[in-house]
Amino acid sequence: MKKISFIMTLAIVSLSSVYGQNEELKYPETTKGNVSDVYFETTIQDPYRWLEDDNSPETAAWVAAQNNVTNDYLKEIEFRDALKSRLEKIWNYPKLGVPFKKGDKYFFFKNDGMQNQSVLYMRNSLDAEPTLLFDPNNLSADGTIALGGTSVSPDAKYLGYSISRGGSDWNEICVMEIESRTMLKDSIHWVKFSGISWYKNGFYYSSYDAPAEGQALSGSNQFHKTFYHTLGTAQSDDKLIFEDKVNPLRNFYAYLTEDQEYLLVSESESTSGNALYVKKTSEMDKPFQKIAEGFEFEYNVVDHLNNQLLLVTTDHAPLKKLVLIDLSNPSKENWKTILAESDKVMESVSLVGNRIYAEYLADANTKAYFFDYDGKMIKELQLPTLGTVAGFSGEKGENTAFYGFTSFTFPTTIYKYDLTTDASAVYSASGVDFNPEKFVTEQIFFESKDGTKIPMFLVYKKGLVKDGSNPLLLYGYGGFNISLTPTFSISRIPFIEQGGIYVTVNLRGGGEYGEAWHQEGTKLKKQNVFDDFIGAAEYLINEKYTNPSKLAILGGSNGGLLVGACMTQRPELFKVAIPVVGVMDMLRYQNFTIGWAWAGDYGRSDESKEMFAYLYGYSPLHNLKKGVSYPATMAITADHDDRVVPAHTFKFMAELQDKHEGKNPVIVRIETKAGHGAGKPTTKVIEENTDMYSFIMYNLGMNPKF
Repeated sequence: MKKISFIMTLAIVSLSSVYGQNEELKYPETTKGNVSDVYFETTIQDPYRWLEDDNSPETAAWVAAQNNVTNDYLKEIEFRDALKSRLEKIWNYPKLGVPFKKGDKYFFFKNDGMQNQSVLYMRNSLDAEPTLLFDPNNLSADGTIALGGTSVSPDAKYLGYSISRGGSDWNEICVMEIESRTMLKDSIHWVKFSGISWYKNGFYYSSYDAPAEGQALSGSNQFHKTFYHTLGTAQSDDKLIFEDKVNPLRNFYAYLTEDQEYLLVSESESTSGNALYVKKTSEMDKPFQKIAEGFEFEYNVVDHLNNQLLLVTTDHAPLKKLVLIDLSNPSKENWKTILAESDKVMESVSLVGNRIYAEYLADANTKAYFFDYDGKMIKELQLPTLGTVAGFSGEKGENTAFYGFTSFTFPTTIYKYDLTTDASAVYSASGVDFNPEKFVTEQIFFESKDGTKIPMFLVYKKGLVKDGSNPLLLYGYGGFNISLTPTFSISRIPFIEQGGIYVTVNLRGGGEYGEAWHQEGTKLKKQNVFDDFIGAAEYLINEKYTNPSKLAILGGSNGGLLVGACMTQRPELFKVAIPVVGVMDMLRYQNFTIGWAWAGDYGRSDESKEMFAYLYGYSPLHNLKKGVSYPATMAITADHDDRVVPAHTFKFMAELQDKHEGKNPVIVRIETKAGHGAGKPTTKVIEENTDMYSFIMYNLGMNPKF
């Protein structure tokens, strides 16, 4: 790309309290470059290509100018400070994670209330007083260095943990000796999309080569490799375990069976489907045995059971099944089915006590059961209401397990389960300042454009009058086989307390009804996802829950794409649009970091003329039209997002500000020292939610009293 002369107006006009209602905002001038690409004889202009350079001073100046506009707009919302105070008040209660056991010790995460990062504690027994093991809040003053993951060695001697700086997907692995709390010198860099799998005096992990200078947050991630690290040695001495020198766009994930008799490596080239390799750890000098070809189906080993591998797969079972594989005769015709595919989606399987524990999804709600090793059902786990099991922890041979449960109006609660009596007891209850008795949750099914039945959950205060005047926030995702299930969220409490309706839609492209449901929202069927979301909005309007002037839409990542596509296709249907870290440039997404792995869901603009035309037809960046009045929009991104690089949002908002006509504000909130979302400190989470809900409530004409 040729260097672009940069001219930008940084002067920002002062705001008044009527901004967004009676006058138009003045946005920074964004220079247009003369850049284009040719796709199958079609030339596509890309005037804001220069914003893809996250290291340039020009991009930094643009970010600063945009944030000035956004901050000046938001600070004039009179109830913003009161909303922040309400969020801080309800956030400030102890939050406990699901305990887990390693060796003879128990571990759990806890946040006292307003800590930026949750703290890892340890108990020598269930009745012992907990002791602090590791506090990630000490890693940085502002909480922007976060735990990316933790792994306790099977003998509970070592804690391996990965840290992420500023929200980046790049991790560094560090090691602590648990008894002495001594930090070892081991330090593993350029780790991404990896676990920490302990074996003997070290662990397996996956990483990339160090990126070129200036490319860490945007360059394409290629040639993933798996290594074994021996404690006390340098990373340069780590043993290479698995790589592919021919296919650069593949990822590898190593893990072991609980008894550590087998090492597994999962090979993938997108976000669904994998190949599976195995070898005995006692025969590490021998090559891996490939027991499942990629990449049409999923193969995930649960554990080693009776000298066979217990495996969950979608192989000719789109709702998943559980099988046993004899590695001495591993061909598929010899696989033994333990839990056959049912009418519900198998979500997860683990072994606890002398049982199989299996979770399923039924209309986006968790159903959980215990089975014997032959697949005969022993008992259903009785849950408090319709909702979601948020983590289940138990070990083979142990009679105590723990699980979390949550729903829209049921704050996350931790339960202790006794397998000898099959009884649950509350282990840790929520202390949030919220009365669920004042609110209603209902599940509704509506017909999408093609007649498909789509479920959605509605949450609102009791006594709601369906007169078409209620403010409503519609949330969706619709991609990558990810299911949206009922969960409790502190951040949405003020909105529903003030009379808002919160709605989650289970769109095609997700995993709520298995792989077929997922595929119905991918590639040349991606428009189904947008039709489902638009159909939900139309249903809610027709049924007098709300009207277009009271309707906001929200989604993050692939859900940001959803919001971007729907607001460009039906701008008159929505009053407010909040695309968060969205994939907005569907022609170039594959060129950045791990974007190439999304092609299984999206397709690529360079794979065929048909696929290019389809992507171009809904790409949010390329479907903004001059002179259209778009919804009040606040796009949200972060400077360290190396999952969906911020250039997606930068280019989309530059184009939107250029083409939008009308009084609705179209602004962008760009967080610094933050990434795609994981590990974001509490202070930043509260600030972001304060700004987001202030913008939503103000532009929906709400007048909240906190």
